[in-house]
Amino acid sequence: MEIRFHFQTTCNLANRTALKQFLPQIPKREKKAITSLDFIFCDDDYLHQLNVTHLNHDTLTDIITFDLTQVGDKQKTGELYISVQRVKDNAKDFNTTFKRELHRVIFHGVLHLCGYKDKTKKDSVIMRSKEEEYLSLYLDTQ
Repeated sequence: MEIRFHFQTTCNLANRTALKQFLPQIPKREKKAITSLDFIFCDDDYLHQLNVTHLNHDTLTDIITFDLTQVGDKQKTGELYISVQRVKDNAKDFNTTFKRELHRVIFHGVLHLCGYKDKTKKDSVIMRSKEEEYLSLYLDTQ
């Protein structure tokens, strides 16, 4: 799996090598195929504009995941845009560390590409459970 990190803004993303080694485990364990992931770390304004332009949502968010897979392909390609500002604010609001919240959001986006949703209460509970599962697996190895 190709994994690339792009920075539109500063982000303290520690141990990128370990993260690149871990991320392919998520689709593998979920029995999905993802060939390429591009993570773009940006600010609130940048992500808000994407949210308005592409999703018609005039709200702030921490992540937007775009599935760029061509029709008929079984292997997914995705772009994941993450607002570093939102992650920092959410870490404070949820009384957790920036590192933990950042990884939760990263895994959240990959889980979307694996087919998990979070719009209903039931789906959101499953998504949170999966996020915690992968956070535990990853952070226990750090």
